[in-house]
Amino acid sequence: MLELKNVKKSYDNVTILKDINLEIEDGEIVSILGPSGCGKTTLLNLILGITDVDSGDIIFNGQNLTRVPMEKRGFNIVFQDYALFPNLNVYQNITYGLRNKPDISSKEEVEEMISLLGLEEHLTKRIDQLSGGQKQRVALARTMVMKPKILLLDEPLSALDGVIKESIKDKIKTIAKEFNLTTIIVTHDPEEALTLSDRVMIVNNGTIAQFGKPEEIINAPKDLFVRKFILNQLEIKKNNIYALFTNGQQPGIQVS
Repeated sequence: MLELKNVKKSYDNVTILKDINLEIEDGEIVSILGPSGCGKTTLLNLILGITDVDSGDIIFNGQNLTRVPMEKRGFNIVFQDYALFPNLNVYQNITYGLRNKPDISSKEEVEEMISLLGLEEHLTKRIDQLSGGQKQRVALARTMVMKPKILLLDEPLSALDGVIKESIKDKIKTIAKEFNLTTIIVTHDPEEALTLSDRVMIVNNGTIAQFGKPEEIINAPKDLFVRKFILNQLEIKKNNIYALFTNGQQPGIQVS
């Protein structure tokens, strides 16, 4: 379990996050959702260890990681821009982290991950020969062969669309469930969050506006901000989302 207790963060005397308290279960997929500037990326960086908290505690499986450096936490991230090495081919990118830690994954385990993500035919290709969806799968494979304790994803679907986006969503779900891997996703897109996650955390002005299952967010928004944010973002796509969580009935996110 990952726990955050009374976590606070400020930059230049401006409060970004205040009194963040949450618990994320092992193997759970959680999306951090909110408008630009609300603090969601800062929260991801605090969990990863890129950024230090001002106060509060970050605890994983009973161990306090608040002052543990990033490289010793055992978490790993897939960045929005994939951060792949253009001078290496696909296979070299996937196995890059194993150069210094070859015992983390066996050759068979690497091949299993390559197969799971459908990358067999692309292994000798250069990165510039890949589509956006293929690059995302390579980035996922490179991260997964390092066997992270928590997988962090920063806007993993923002550059994708249509069938490719749905395929990557399925891959993320499969990986999380097959490896019982706690997965935390930052996104600005409610549709992604609501259809991909076990629970969704909506952040507003540095606080948690609501943290619950997708159907709870849709049918029982806690306040006017959550209602308006979800409604405005989903207005164009509402029939798809409503059908998923409300059996076609008009949910509780209407705002007069």
